[in-house]
Amino acid sequence: MARFFYILLFALTLTSCSEFQKALKSEDVKTKYEVAEKLYTDGKYMKAIRLFEQIAPSYAGKPQAEKMFFMYSDALYKTKQYYTAGYQFEKFSAGYPRSQKAEEALFLGAKSYYHLSPRYSLDQVDTYKALDKMQAFIDSYPTSQYMPEANQLVKELREKLEKKAFEIAKQYYDTAEYFGDYNAAIKTFDNFIIDFPGTSLKEDALYLKFDSSYQLAINSIQTKMQERLVAAKANYAALVKFKSDTKYKAQADAMLTKIDTELEKFSK
Repeated sequence: MARFFYILLFALTLTSCSEFQKALKSEDVKTKYEVAEKLYTDGKYMKAIRLFEQIAPSYAGKPQAEKMFFMYSDALYKTKQYYTAGYQFEKFSAGYPRSQKAEEALFLGAKSYYHLSPRYSLDQVDTYKALDKMQAFIDSYPTSQYMPEANQLVKELREKLEKKAFEIAKQYYDTAEYFGDYNAAIKTFDNFIIDFPGTSLKEDALYLKFDSSYQLAINSIQTKMQERLVAAKANYAALVKFKSDTKYKAQADAMLTKIDTELEKFSK
């Protein structure tokens, strides 16, 4: 029985391959479409793509074009060809705005760019593009069944940008002593906190900003020290206001004591 099953499976595979090869060589567009649709339905996306690519120019404007172009875009997506899938889904959305598949196409097009977003340490051009595409979907279909997933993807993309921005600010902080430029670190952390007010890294950013301002003040020339000490003290206040039991409390309190000691010298 098992032997018969394998023989049947082998025969079906040969038939399928033969059918695909015939369609590939055929000049009949209708035959190519029918075989491509069958291959797509069977999950044989790479073969279907080859046939879709052959017939796409001939189907523009035809009644079957809408269905064909969605299958083609979806096959590209399912085979992780995200650049091309994103482009084709966008073309589909623009060409068939009233299609029953328009919502799904716009979402999968945006999701294609999500998949292209690199890890946070690399250039984030594709992450910004993915956010723009996903936001366009959310604006177009605010009650969509895909909304929970879309919101989650947006959250992940924004967290990646937050991490990237934080690491850039931290690089300024890490190299500030070597270059003698704590002002750049302070400004970059300021920008980070403004750009990402709800970030989970806010406590770290506030502490590193305070530490940067502390180092700048303590190592200042006399004529600038008092002003910078006052600024550093304000940054300490911002940290403990945000989180009174901050994990940096011991270090921050020790620095505050030093700041107060130095400020007393200016009151004499």
